[in-house]
Amino acid sequence: MNIKRFYAVFKARNIEFFRDKSSLSWNLVFPVLLLVGLSVIFSGDGRAVYKVGVMDLANVEAAFTDTRYIEFIGYHHLETARQKLSRHHIDLLIDFAGNRYWVNEQSPKSYLAEKIFLASQTGFAREEASGRQIRYVDWVLPGILGMNMMFSCLFGVGYVIVRYRKNLVLKRLKATPLSAFEFVCAQLLSRLFIVMLISVVIYAGCNMFFDFYMSGSYVDLLLIGILGGFSLITLALLMSSRSKSEELVGGLLNMTSWPMMLLSGVWFSLEGAPEFLKHFADFLPLTHLVKGAREVITEGASLAQISDHLLALALMSTVFLSLGAWLFSWNDEG
Repeated sequence: MNIKRFYAVFKARNIEFFRDKSSLSWNLVFPVLLLVGLSVIFSGDGRAVYKVGVMDLANVEAAFTDTRYIEFIGYHHLETARQKLSRHHIDLLIDFAGNRYWVNEQSPKSYLAEKIFLASQTGFAREEASGRQIRYVDWVLPGILGMNMMFSCLFGVGYVIVRYRKNLVLKRLKATPLSAFEFVCAQLLSRLFIVMLISVVIYAGCNMFFDFYMSGSYVDLLLIGILGGFSLITLALLMSSRSKSEELVGGLLNMTSWPMMLLSGVWFSLEGAPEFLKHFADFLPLTHLVKGAREVITEGASLAQISDHLLALALMSTVFLSLGAWLFSWNDEG
């Protein structure tokens, strides 16, 4: 590793990005517009679909569980279910065997779900599961920042490398003392620096207007962001390791980004989704980035408590980087 050559490529890539005013502006403005739009759209009290947790649902035979427009989710551990209720993942929790139910007094949806439940069931003891109300804009914040990081990492690295290869820039660089390792490291760290800088600026700027809820440590949030960003960048490197066609790499990146945007919990919780979807989502780096960040923000989780997400991101980064470095081609014939 030659520090001077590495720094020269690192500096040149940063200058190239910041000189592109349209790209810089889009990376700053797009997530802000999403936050503003979603905060307006979902600012009303309650939505049409309710989620009701039921203890040992498979063994329950009650007319209420046939109610339309309510999604019933089974739980086996009471504390887990009560935590879901307090964090607004579900709107009501019922234990038919114990003839009791729990509501979240701070949730409008919980109030309405209780009214629907009491209209068909009697003789149940009422209990409360409290917790600070999490606004939708607070809940969706990690998803929007993660999605912005995903697009910036995938397309910012993938398209750039393919363009370099197509314009024979990589072929010229190959004739210099610059090694493939130095070039790849410079690209990775440059994009990581840019992505994290923009994410911090967006969070700090929007926080002045939205006053985001923060239960955990900003340092922990920064660390999960860095590891998640690095994982997404190495995925982009793998996607663009040999291709010389911008159209092809664009299709590959879209094929990679859309499942993550829909199944990684960016817009909505996967609570109650089919198990195969949850298992598939666990293979997506954005899933662990968003879940880890959301647990730090809304639940005050420590690094030890999100260690499964950190380990998954580290493992994915290692696999993507190893395959990307092995398949990487300087030439446009690759």
